[in-house]
Amino acid sequence: MDVLEKVDLIEKPPTEEVVTRDELTELFKTNSSPNHYIGLEISGFLHLGSLISTGFKINDFVKAGVNCKIFLADWHTLINDKLGGNWETISKVSKYYQDAFKLVCPDAEIILGSKLYEEKTEYWSELVRFTKHMSIARTMRTLTIMGRSEDDNKIDVAKLLYPAMQAVDIHSLDVDIAHAGMDQRKIHMLVREIFPKMKWKVPVAIHHKLLPGLSKPADPNEIVGKMSKSDPNSGVFVHNSDEEIKKKISKAWCEEANIENNPLLEIARTVIFHEFTEMNVERPEKFGGNVSYANYEELESDFKNKKLHPGDLKQTVGNYLVKIVSPIRDKLNLSDEIFEAIKKSY
Repeated sequence: MDVLEKVDLIEKPPTEEVVTRDELTELFKTNSSPNHYIGLEISGFLHLGSLISTGFKINDFVKAGVNCKIFLADWHTLINDKLGGNWETISKVSKYYQDAFKLVCPDAEIILGSKLYEEKTEYWSELVRFTKHMSIARTMRTLTIMGRSEDDNKIDVAKLLYPAMQAVDIHSLDVDIAHAGMDQRKIHMLVREIFPKMKWKVPVAIHHKLLPGLSKPADPNEIVGKMSKSDPNSGVFVHNSDEEIKKKISKAWCEEANIENNPLLEIARTVIFHEFTEMNVERPEKFGGNVSYANYEELESDFKNKKLHPGDLKQTVGNYLVKIVSPIRDKLNLSDEIFEAIKKSY
């Protein structure tokens, strides 16, 4: 695979932004196996966005020869009050996350935040040095990466450490490519601003689009929210049965001919076409008969022009998701203890 083929693979959906493409191209010219990182909170049941879409993107990096690291941010989880801020629960659920990502991304290295901090004694001194470059106002503006408001006046001091810790994680792991969802963009821009001042290596930043939730927006002008771990109706979870997957997809918001923020089209684009070379729609002859789509653009065009009915799209997406999710679900051990621990934290 040559350099441009690697870059094209990295830019494949769900990638939405590369900062910058020229830097990524140059990186591959000088380093055939750069270091990648993506950091994840251990915050609940894994779903189509948090595990599968994200995992498929990580596998693109692996195919491009990148050394991938999945950073399970257990301390960040505690700081952000996820899983009730209970360290025992966080530790138990982290094992579930490790098992899940080992299944989906077998060639990626999985690192626990607590282990990194124990082994890298200079981490805390580097954290202090980094924070000397951050104002309180700038820190507050980055709190959106935690799902927090920058206007929150009751925020505890620990949460102010979160953005700086995330930045220093990147330095500590010797990262060439920092990867995350678009919701983490602010921290990567902070890294690219401050790292040069500290003479630290500046990574290329790559952001993927977040899968939209399945529910209809309350406001017609509102953009569909992302698939959420805390809302069982917003997405397809890895532990859902085949019947539950099909039922959720059948109830998903899918307005006829509307291609804007359509969750089923986005699932087709970023998940199904990522793993399958075509999508086959089965329907009676009186409704047009079976049709096969060789790429997403054909599918979107037919849907937009009302040649593909929402009901047929739902049935097809549901069937393909069962093919994708069920092998992972069947191999992933979600014990009753962990299931209850996560459920109680909501």
